[in-house]
Amino acid sequence: MRKTLTLWLCVLIVGATVATVAAVQQTADAADRTGIWSGTWEGAGATGGFELTLEKPKDGPLAGRLSVTGEPTYKVTFRTVAIDGNKLTATYDFPAAEGAEVVLAGTFEGNVCKGTWVLREKASGNAAVDGTWSVTKK
Repeated sequence: MRKTLTLWLCVLIVGATVATVAAVQQTADAADRTGIWSGTWEGAGATGGFELTLEKPKDGPLAGRLSVTGEPTYKVTFRTVAIDGNKLTATYDFPAAEGAEVVLAGTFEGNVCKGTWVLREKASGNAAVDGTWSVTKK
């Protein structure tokens, strides 16, 4: 009985340690990705500049903003932004069309992040146009 209890305590301690390390690593991944990332976007026959800024406040979740040049040109703050391992996801309200949002998905590989964007209707989720983007950390 005593050996079984000791074994279960060891399993519990190892499990808690693994969970803590995973949580710390996820926070470290997000911190490593903060800063300014600059590059380009393309889609629907157009191209332009793409500047992604990711910030991790002392208190609170990861935050970010985006500056897009070309047609259209605009600056936005992300409604949602998350990093899970080397994957980035973010959403923002599309300023040129009420009721529309843009969803970004990307993958970090060293100092480069590449991904896709989709402009879609918020209400239905139907995609209107999509494209790609690529940035390098400054």
